[in-house]
Amino acid sequence: MATSSELGGGDLDTSEKEARIREFRRLCRERGERCTVQRRIILETVLDLDNHPSADQVFDAVADREPGIARTTVYRALDHLARLEVITKACHPGSAVRFDPRTGPHHHLVCLHCNEFVDLDHDAFDGLTIPDTSAYGFEVSDYRVHVRGMCRNCLEKTSKEESK
Repeated sequence: MATSSELGGGDLDTSEKEARIREFRRLCRERGERCTVQRRIILETVLDLDNHPSADQVFDAVADREPGIARTTVYRALDHLARLEVITKACHPGSAVRFDPRTGPHHHLVCLHCNEFVDLDHDAFDGLTIPDTSAYGFEVSDYRVHVRGMCRNCLEKTSKEESK
């Protein structure tokens, strides 16, 4: 079981956020892509949220800042930002895709009841040996471990309901 020091948060300090935005602008320039105000605002929103937001949650937060923004603009921008690797997609079967401001190697605890994602840094998972997948015609570029179970809030809620 991970200790509290092994649980990472999505919390980025101001200098890290500014560096990520500069990286986004640099990547857009290098690739000849537009660095639109909407994309920058959407990136800032994901960096500000520490809950691995879904596209709908990002849209709701962005719409508070930019009331005229279209939902499709947010969805397309999130995909674009993930392709640029300034954010990552965290996928869990049966749940909406979540967006993660942490792009470095790390893993997740996933609640099967409320779909909460919690960052998990754990050396044992980082050191996993990836099998040779060439026989399947598959080249592994990255891996993330999702440990599934029940989060603290759902455990407490279940415990209270059972004690009634």
